[in-house]
Amino acid sequence: MLINCVAYRDGHKLADLPTAQISDYLAQPGTFVWVALRDASADELAQMQEEFDLHDLAVEDARHGHQRPKIEEYGKTVFTVLHLVEYSPTDELRLGEVHVFAGPNFVLSVRNRSTQGFLGVRERCEHEPELLSQGSSFVLYALMDAVVDRYFPLVDAMESELETIERQIFDRGAGRANIERLYDLKHKVTTLRHAVAPLLDAIGKLYGGRVPPVCMPSTEYFRDIADHLARLQTSIDTIRDTIGT
Repeated sequence: MLINCVAYRDGHKLADLPTAQISDYLAQPGTFVWVALRDASADELAQMQEEFDLHDLAVEDARHGHQRPKIEEYGKTVFTVLHLVEYSPTDELRLGEVHVFAGPNFVLSVRNRSTQGFLGVRERCEHEPELLSQGSSFVLYALMDAVVDRYFPLVDAMESELETIERQIFDRGAGRANIERLYDLKHKVTTLRHAVAPLLDAIGKLYGGRVPPVCMPSTEYFRDIADHLARLQTSIDTIRDTIGT
């Protein structure tokens, strides 16, 4: 399903547009198009592949989902897979994904199996035209940054849950209920680690060594995300090690 499709020039919004007009705006110098889809159909992905000349393998990943976090380069396009992790109303972790294609004059995000949207990210970008003028590289950064920032409250909740379980064990002994809660928490921690660790391993290619040309304007911002991911992984590993002792 199409969420929005917007053209920008020099950091400023030009127009909301139907997908049929994407190619018209891509042909205009200094213009880039940012498209957001949710639970996209095969036909929608096929249309986006034609509009943006997307690689078959990347489109196949976006179509089927259930990919590990990664960053890959296909020609002039950077393809990124991010895990969207959130608590459900029943206190279980739900796992979705967002696949982001960033090319010289476009960004396409495809969100699957998640209620976590990015309208706020678009609004913040539109209020910072100087940064948005960097084009698709800054949009990719902004989307990644939003995803990573959402991990921090999850870590805080897991730390609080561990402290509660530890107090109950100290006061009442281990008991079956507390053991089950520890195993459940361990599963949650592992799920979040699987979102963080592969992304931390991959993101270095966006700010160190041979950086994809499309990401060059925002290398320092990607480095900042790497710092956040490193902090998250340290906290996650501390929780995991504490559970294991």
